[in-house]
Amino acid sequence: MAFLSSSSPTMQKGIFVSVPVLVLSVSFAAAVFFLLSSSSCSCPPSLSSSNVVGGSVTDVRLEERISTTREDIEWIRDLIRSNGLHMQKNELRKGINPRTRDQQLADLKQYKGISHYEGEEANNHTALPCPGELLVEQHHSNYGEPWAGGRDVFEFLAESSNLKPNSRVLEIGCGTLRVGLHFIRYLNPSHFHCLEKDELSLMAALRYELPSQGLLHKRPLILRGDDMEFSKFGSGVTYDLIYASAVFLHMPDKLVWAGLERLVGKLKPYEGRIFVSHNVKFCSRLGGDECAKKLASLGLEYLGKQTHDSLLFNHYEIWFGFRRLKP
Repeated sequence: MAFLSSSSPTMQKGIFVSVPVLVLSVSFAAAVFFLLSSSSCSCPPSLSSSNVVGGSVTDVRLEERISTTREDIEWIRDLIRSNGLHMQKNELRKGINPRTRDQQLADLKQYKGISHYEGEEANNHTALPCPGELLVEQHHSNYGEPWAGGRDVFEFLAESSNLKPNSRVLEIGCGTLRVGLHFIRYLNPSHFHCLEKDELSLMAALRYELPSQGLLHKRPLILRGDDMEFSKFGSGVTYDLIYASAVFLHMPDKLVWAGLERLVGKLKPYEGRIFVSHNVKFCSRLGGDECAKKLASLGLEYLGKQTHDSLLFNHYEIWFGFRRLKP
């Protein structure tokens, strides 16, 4: 197989230079094409971006697995065992400098980090200047349980609502995106919406979590509000999943019911799901029959209570499901 050598002009620092280019002979190119076209790919489907079905391109991520399997657990356990890993005391040792969040924050304020610009150059290099409290992730402790629990909630809700990447999700009270990050990463761009009232949580979500996780391109719509008013998200949008994690516990019953009434029209009929965590006292305080009647008047059906175990810590969460009965 012969190679033909030629050169092609290119631009470098404003000057045209000649760069050698190797051109495959026709026979070699044909051989390569034959090999590529006749070989079978052993890659799992989830690694490719699209498949052709019935002459049209479809997103193979529609079949992407969400939850961790038993095989996954056994694999990571074997890897831990084979490396002889054991939890060590968190103390100063070569190459590792354990610091509490308070210590890290003090260092940031005193020393401005390890390397930093001074004088006239000080403010010219940070695209998204971030408060030190967010850089040391103090907001990861704001909600009273491990940050890792967000993955558990995502897995449960996504699988219970048969979620796909092209689904649309609304979270009521997404906080600092402990759960929302997983939805944003999984869903197509602009398909995650959230209404959140706490300004500090919103600061953490928008000024730290989205940039640090490389998710700005996903364009989630996260808006500030505490009145269960969803008109800002658009009149035509409907959701496959609407959920509230412990949020309704802190709202007056009247506001919860007003919110549910507004949400019914935004939930896809039959297949769409509303999930509420911890309890539904706004409903049970009315009494079983009265609550069922009120739900029916809104066009909602109660689907029952479910629990979901955590992957990483001894904890489970209770969820109550609802669906919309009428188109």
